[in-house]
Amino acid sequence: MYIEDAQLKEFLKDSGLVSRADFDEASEEAEKKKLPIGKVLVKKGKITEDELRKIQAYVLGIPFVDLKTQKIDPNILSMIPEPVARTHNIVAFKKGVGTLEVAMLDTDDLAAIDFVRKKVHLKILPRLTDMDSIKAMLLQYQKSLKAEFGDLIQKDTDALMDIAADKPVENADASDEKDLKKMAEDLPIVRIVDTLLKHSIIQGASDIHIEPQESQVLVRYRIDGILHDAMVLPKNTAGSIVARIKVLSNLKLDERRLPQDGRFKVEMNNEKVSLRISILPTAFGEKVVMRLLKENISGFTLEGLGFHGDALEDVHKALKQKTGMILTTGPTGSGKTTTLYTMIDILNEPGVNISTVEDPVEYQMARVNQTQVKPEIGFTFSTGLRALVRQDPDVVMVGEIRDNETASLAINASLTGHLVLSTLHTNSAAGAIPRLVDMKIEPFLIVSTINVVLAQRLVRKLCDAKEKYYLNKAAIATLGKTADLDKILQALHTEKIVPPNTSWEKIPFYKPKPSANCKDGYSGRMGIYEVLRVDAAVKEMVIQNKTADEIDAYAKKNGMLSVIEDGIFKAAQGQTTIEEVLRVVSE
Repeated sequence: MYIEDAQLKEFLKDSGLVSRADFDEASEEAEKKKLPIGKVLVKKGKITEDELRKIQAYVLGIPFVDLKTQKIDPNILSMIPEPVARTHNIVAFKKGVGTLEVAMLDTDDLAAIDFVRKKVHLKILPRLTDMDSIKAMLLQYQKSLKAEFGDLIQKDTDALMDIAADKPVENADASDEKDLKKMAEDLPIVRIVDTLLKHSIIQGASDIHIEPQESQVLVRYRIDGILHDAMVLPKNTAGSIVARIKVLSNLKLDERRLPQDGRFKVEMNNEKVSLRISILPTAFGEKVVMRLLKENISGFTLEGLGFHGDALEDVHKALKQKTGMILTTGPTGSGKTTTLYTMIDILNEPGVNISTVEDPVEYQMARVNQTQVKPEIGFTFSTGLRALVRQDPDVVMVGEIRDNETASLAINASLTGHLVLSTLHTNSAAGAIPRLVDMKIEPFLIVSTINVVLAQRLVRKLCDAKEKYYLNKAAIATLGKTADLDKILQALHTEKIVPPNTSWEKIPFYKPKPSANCKDGYSGRMGIYEVLRVDAAVKEMVIQNKTADEIDAYAKKNGMLSVIEDGIFKAAQGQTTIEEVLRVVSE
C-alpha cells in the first residue's frame, strides 16, 4: 500500500513503538539505501510485518480487523474461491447491503479487488489484517471442504447401494481380472476413493484404514496418532474399493490370498503426497492401510521438533562431527524417520555428499542419494550399505539396523571417516547399547563410534483454546513417583521458562478445551526426547558391560531428562498435557 515515508516516520517517532536510538539508526540506513523506513525496521527485527501493517492502517485511516478467533459464515467465505484467497491473501468476512468487506494483507492489490468485485457484483470494502488472521480463515475453508466431501461420499455411497441392490452379493468379489478392472473404473468408486484421499489429507491424517467387517466396510483415519472412525460404507463396495486402490498402486488385481505392498502419489493444493499401500487378507476380505507421507519436508528444525536445552546442544555437537554414529530409538510411529531427515536437512550442504539406504524411501530430498532396499532380490540393508561406502559419501543414513551384518557395516563405516545416522527399535536411549551387544558388536567398537543416542515419542499438542489449572500437593506427590520433579524444575529455571524460585504449585498446567475448530482440544504432534551423550564415563561403563539400567541411572543423575520428564517439561510450557504424556509413555 502507498504511504508517505514522512508520515510513517512522524508516527513512529511519536508512537514509542521503537526506541529513539533504533529509530535514528533505521532512519539513517533508510536514507542511505533509499528504502522505506518501515522495511528497514522489519529487516532489523525492531517491528514485525504485522505491526507495520497496523501502523500503516492507522496512518492511512483504513480499518484493521483481527479475524483469528472469528467464525465466518461459510456462504460469505465461499464468495471468494479458496485458490484466489490463498494466492492473493484476501478473504471475505462480512456482507452488507450492496457491500462486501474483505480482509487483505495488501490493500493495493487492485487486481484481486477487481476480480472479487466482478465475481460478486458488490462494492468491495478493503480492510487490513495480519497473517495469522489469513491463516485462520484459510483453515475455515478446509473445515467447510470437509463437509462438502462428506456430502459427496454420502451421495456416491447411495449410488453404490443402488447398484449393489441389483447385484447379488456373491458376485461382488468377481475373480476375473477383467471384471475387477471394470469395477475399479466405476465412477462412484473412483469418486469415493479420490474423496477419501482428499478428506484424509485435509484432516492431516497419517494413515487410512479400510477394514472389511461382516456386514459393512469401516473407514478409519489416524490423526495425531489416534485412530478415529471416519465413515461406514456398504459391504458390497469392499471389492471395488480394494480393486481401485490396487489399480492406482499397480498391484495384482486377482491376487486376494497373499499380502501385497505398493505405492502411488497424489497432488492436492500444490502439495505432493506419497501413499504407501499395504493390503492384507482377513476373514471378511482384504484390509487396506494407506500411509500418507508428505514429500516436501524441508524446513524442519531440531527446535521445531521439540529439542531444547542440553539435549539440543548435544545433538548439534554430534552433527558437527565428521565421523561416528547418531542413533535414534523408539517404537514404530514415534517420529524417528522425521528426526533423521531433519538432521540430514541440516547437513545437506553443497560440499557434503549424503547417501541413504532405506525401506521404504519415505521422503524424497534434493541433493540426497536415496536407495530403496529390495530383500526379494537380495538387496538388503547390508548389501546396500556395503555398496554405499564405495560411493565416496560424507554422511550415510541407514533406515534401520536390524541384524549383525548391518550393525557391523555401520560401525565400520563410522570408523572409516563417515558420519552414520540410523535407528534401532529399543524403548530407551540406554537400551540401544546392550541391543548392539546382542548383535555381537564388541563393546570397544561401540564406544569408539557412537556419539549420541536419543529415544523419542510423539505427543499431541494443545490447541490455543485450553483450560488452565494448578497441581495440588497430592498431584505433585503422585507425579513425583514417575519423574524427578526437582530436575525438571531446575531445567525450567535454567531455560528461563519460569522465574527463579518458582514452586510447582505456582506453575500453570493446561487441559484440552474442545472447540469447533479443534475437535478434541489437540492439533498436531511434537516430540518428547531423551538424549544420551556417550561421554568418557558412559564409555567406561560400556567396556565394563554395565546394564542399560545402570547407564540410564548415571545419565539421569548427570542431568539427562528422560522421555517422561521432557514431556512434563513441555506440559509446564503449556504445549501438551500431563495426561497425554503419561498415555504415550505407558503405551
